[in-house]
Amino acid sequence: MGHFRGVGAPEEAVVEAAQAGVTSSATMPRRSRRMLIAAYVLIVAAIVADLLTGPHTTVSPILAAVPVLAAAGARSARVPLVAGALAAVGVGLLALGNQDVSAAVHVEAVAAVAAVTLASAAGVVLTKTREQELRQVRTVAEAAQRALLRPVPDRIGRMRVAVRYLAAAAEARIGGDLYEVLDTPYGTRVLLGDVQGKGLGAVETAADVLGVFRADARTEPDLARVAEHLDSALEQSRHNERFVTAVLLAVPAAQNVVEIVNCGHPPPLLRRRSGAVSEIEPPSHVPPLGLQALTPDAIGGKTVDLEPGDLLLLYTDGVSETRDLQGRFYPLAARLAAIGAREPDAVLDELLADVVAYSADGMTDDAALLAVRRDA
Repeated sequence: MGHFRGVGAPEEAVVEAAQAGVTSSATMPRRSRRMLIAAYVLIVAAIVADLLTGPHTTVSPILAAVPVLAAAGARSARVPLVAGALAAVGVGLLALGNQDVSAAVHVEAVAAVAAVTLASAAGVVLTKTREQELRQVRTVAEAAQRALLRPVPDRIGRMRVAVRYLAAAAEARIGGDLYEVLDTPYGTRVLLGDVQGKGLGAVETAADVLGVFRADARTEPDLARVAEHLDSALEQSRHNERFVTAVLLAVPAAQNVVEIVNCGHPPPLLRRRSGAVSEIEPPSHVPPLGLQALTPDAIGGKTVDLEPGDLLLLYTDGVSETRDLQGRFYPLAARLAAIGAREPDAVLDELLADVVAYSADGMTDDAALLAVRRDA
């Protein structure tokens, strides 16, 4: 996708598969490789000690660890099978050198090597199957992501637009953050939202909201009514018990104004051409979409002047609630004011890189950024 950056919101099946231990020798951490080498060294040391202690004792059962070590990071079941065969040969050679040891001990060692070899080979097969399932899940998730969050145009009329989306989990591809930018008979209309929760349920809710917005934004002249329709759709959805924080924009083509409807979402930031940054607070604080029935207040909009060169930034709380080592929230307004870039694409690239660098333990939530700038 042209404007899709990062990897998208956490999908539980993907995260579980990734946490199942899917790995390969090519991606094995250096510390793990060192531990494996140390284990092999211990086995060799034990064999040498066996040979030096005479025919009365044996450590041949330790050779059952060889197929286990060979299976670590293996891509084929043949690796532990071959290692097990070599270990069985080693048991036989040690038996020849330790003839005073009971034959039952040597038979038990061979049996242990065989059992562990088969179990290790089965583990490699299972890991490979999980890798294939993970690839399939990722493929489906990426297709769903492209269908759900379609690329937005660089320019709509007099507006320059840019979007960035970053998932907290590297394995994830889809999540609950959503956005859309549409060219309508009433000018440019924008939606950015954040679904409560994660997983496939959040994706389903995001799809519902985007479907209603794409239909109503082109036919409903009143932006507040569009938000009301979104709220009603969530309330009437039987399978849905989630709410969505959202901010909607309407930018008329022939006017230097923007209408903002905010439903429980972090307030947008307006950066003037001079560089001054201010929050756009809503006229009244209304609940998120899906919870409007809890308040008697009607959804209302706020109109703000948007002069040529001004940039309006929408974001989810994955950005504003990022913390540093001292637990301090990311100072989004101050960082936006300090950025020298003017083009929306460049602004979002710098902001996203700065957020990632600021976070103490990496991103803990999905983050979406959408910037629109009025051109002359």
